[in-house]
Amino acid sequence: MAAAAMAAAAMADCEVTDESNDPGAAPFGNFINYYAFNPPENRMSLIPSTLLQDIGYSVESSVSDTVLLLDVGCNSGDLSVALFTHLQGRRASDDAAESRKLHLLGVDLDEDLILRAEQSNPFPENISFIPLDITHDLDSRTQLENYLARFGRSRFHLCACLAVTMWVHLNHGDAALLDLLTRLASFSDHLLLEAQPWKCYRSAARRLRKLGRRDFDHFKTLEIRGDITERAKEHLERSCGMELLRSFGSTVWDRKLLLFGKRKMMRGEI
Repeated sequence: MAAAAMAAAAMADCEVTDESNDPGAAPFGNFINYYAFNPPENRMSLIPSTLLQDIGYSVESSVSDTVLLLDVGCNSGDLSVALFTHLQGRRASDDAAESRKLHLLGVDLDEDLILRAEQSNPFPENISFIPLDITHDLDSRTQLENYLARFGRSRFHLCACLAVTMWVHLNHGDAALLDLLTRLASFSDHLLLEAQPWKCYRSAARRLRKLGRRDFDHFKTLEIRGDITERAKEHLERSCGMELLRSFGSTVWDRKLLLFGKRKMMRGEI
């Protein structure tokens, strides 16, 4: 992508000039057409299609276990489907002879977006969507544990949490951000994390003020500021038993895409 286009994309991410995607209209990041301005290929271009094999899982071997993926904050499901097909090596246009080896669960707090995801789901036997607020500890644990129990598992093999952390942080505070990371680590063997940088916090708050709306509940009192990605990494490594395995670089919006794994599962460079 040309430098000018990259700069425009970065501006669109933080300023969100389309009113339907304004932070004032979607204070929890539940934009109604999010993937129109941040299409899935922005992330898929960075993630190797061999990722599951690289971290020790196979969706092709007849003797391999079922591999379970979780997409937190899945919105209308476009990225969930793209991630599934990318890692499975299949297209959404392929026939319905799905492999039973790879399953994905997408969750989002917006029931309308989940309904859209369900209605457009090309792989209903392999991809499921449920409305779920990940910040509600008891409810989220119950629903996720119920899903995992269907496969005889207690943890997901891989969890994707992309562009979610800022909205939890702004609406629920410092403790909720750390709790989110702890929760994701507790039911995932590997975590694919993309945290919004601090400049986007300021932009989201500025947009609310420009619209004359009430500020985010915790913006002015947040103590976790600056390099949010580094703070998330420190928490995952110091308090959650996870280790940074690999950085896939930065998206066109200058956000780092990081892969973490449980420390005992590290196998050297992947």
